[in-house]
Amino acid sequence: MSENLFLKAVHKKPVERTPIWIMRQAGRYLPEYRALREKHDFLTVCKTPELAAEVTLQPIRRFGFDAAILFSDILVIPEAMGQNLEFLADHGPKLSPPIRSQAELDDLRINTIEEKLQYVAEAIKLIRNELTEKTALIGFSGSPFTLAAYMIEGKPTRHFKYIKSMMYSQPQLLHNLLKKLTRAITDYLKLQIEAGAQAVQLFDTWGGILPLHLYDEFSANYLKKIAADLQSLGRPVILFSMGGPDHLSHLAGSLAQVLGVDWQTDLEQAKIVMHPEYALQGNLDPTVLYGSKEIITREVERLLKIFGKESGHIFNLGHGIPPDVPLENVEHLVQEVHCISSELRK
Repeated sequence: MSENLFLKAVHKKPVERTPIWIMRQAGRYLPEYRALREKHDFLTVCKTPELAAEVTLQPIRRFGFDAAILFSDILVIPEAMGQNLEFLADHGPKLSPPIRSQAELDDLRINTIEEKLQYVAEAIKLIRNELTEKTALIGFSGSPFTLAAYMIEGKPTRHFKYIKSMMYSQPQLLHNLLKKLTRAITDYLKLQIEAGAQAVQLFDTWGGILPLHLYDEFSANYLKKIAADLQSLGRPVILFSMGGPDHLSHLAGSLAQVLGVDWQTDLEQAKIVMHPEYALQGNLDPTVLYGSKEIITREVERLLKIFGKESGHIFNLGHGIPPDVPLENVEHLVQEVHCISSELRK
């Protein structure tokens, strides 16, 4: 930890500047990634350790982020459990058959997760060997509810008809799937940690579609169980949920070390409520990166001043980086976080 700003901030130790990494930092906004994808389809990149390692390292080489995040996809878990996974041009992922009955749920297997996802462990080992001690490696998974949404809907949707219908008409069936996913995700994250991941993040991307009074029951409680079950491995757990400040507040009481703050939440308020117990990560609106350099500087300074000289803040976006932002704006973002946070600590 002595050289690793990310891990220092996770544990709220003093840092000389605020560490920074950004969600989806390995991906389509990078020309080197697009060049690699011209030769290989998406799933081939995910499942080939050397290619996944290369893509993970690309943004580290270009921007010098303080943490790398494994390049993979959250839907490798449903595939490892037995659903067929395809990525269709212009339509995104398709999982078949969709899980809408107990019989289809019973066909899902979790006892072969480690065997089926060994390629992820191999990628992590390769990445860790290439990173210096100054750069942390983060593993990840989708949350149980987010994975369930994909598995039940079968494809991307704006309406979430099938999972929400199940939640109201067959809640026990949904809980049965969430429990099975919780076990699978826990095993998967343990695999990543044992391979060399120094922290893991759970993305509850679709938790924000839940009515607040049902968020604990169908999402937060499962996130908390995974965080608790991983404690014995001694690696930090980051919980990130979309949905704004009310959903974030429902993650209080978890055994995670870091809470991700989405762009809809006021970071200052999140700090008042959550920071005594948790480090916070976030939460620049990703679309700020379409703005001028002056606007980026203004927004970076606004967020960094909330913590000032205090540690326990990891600078990040409040959601994933859009694929068409100008590279020079990302470079400016990193430079400004370095410069302004260093000045604030003098």
